[in-house]
Formats: sequence, structure tokens, C-alpha cells
Amino acid sequence: MFYLAEALSDFYIPVSEMPEHKIQSSGGLLQITMKMVPKIPSSLVTDLAPKVFIISFKLVTDPSPHCNCADNTLEVYQHQVVVANIFESEINLLLSDDKVEKGIEIKEKIVDNLQSQHTTFIRNKN
Repeated sequence: MFYLAEALSDFYIPVSEMPEHKIQSSGGLLQITMKMVPKIPSSLVTDLAPKVFIISFKLVTDPSPHCNCADNTLEVYQHQVVVANIFESEINLLLSDDKVEKGIEIKEKIVDNLQSQHTTFIRNKN
């Protein structure tokens, strides 16, 4: 099982372009140019690890019906699961008020669901 935390960042500043010292605010406005983080290619799934259950995390900030960012990850990268902060799917993991009051966290439901999907995935691959 691979967990790909793609939602961490899409951009970065290369170490070679980082300032050596603190940037002084007395210099006025600051403009930063960032590079795109290389995407993990679909060859990870198809060539290097074709039997691996892959879970991606996607930050989806556009809740409109025409935004299919998480769906694209499933299609393009051939992952088995996408965990998105706003995502309409067949699986909605919600906690009732009484479970919240009992201290149960959503991560428990997510992990249980992923374990179940992973078990099914393994059975179907063999």
C-alpha cells in the first residue's frame, strides 16, 4: 500500500534559489517565483508497482459539480483511492454527533474503510 500525500504542495523553491539570510521587510514588496513539484508519473502504477494499492490525498477547493479534480487523479494516475476534502463519491465517511461526543475521530473511519478496500484489492489481484 502506497500513500501519496499529493495535497502537501504543488510548488516549491529550490534550495539553490533560497536566500542565504533572512529576507528583510525593509526591501519593500517581495516577489517569489516557485517551481512545480514533479508529479509522480502513472508509470509508478503501471510499470514499477502494478500490484500496489495506491491512496492519494487531494486538496479540492472548488466544490462545484464541474470540478472533477479527484476523479482526474483516479483516471489519470490509476490510483485506487483518493481522499479529498470536498469530494462527492459513493463513499461518504461521516461521524454522527454521538460518535463525536464519544471521542471517535474521522481518521478511524478512514483507516477502517481503507483496510477493507485494500483487502478486497489484494483478493482480486490474486
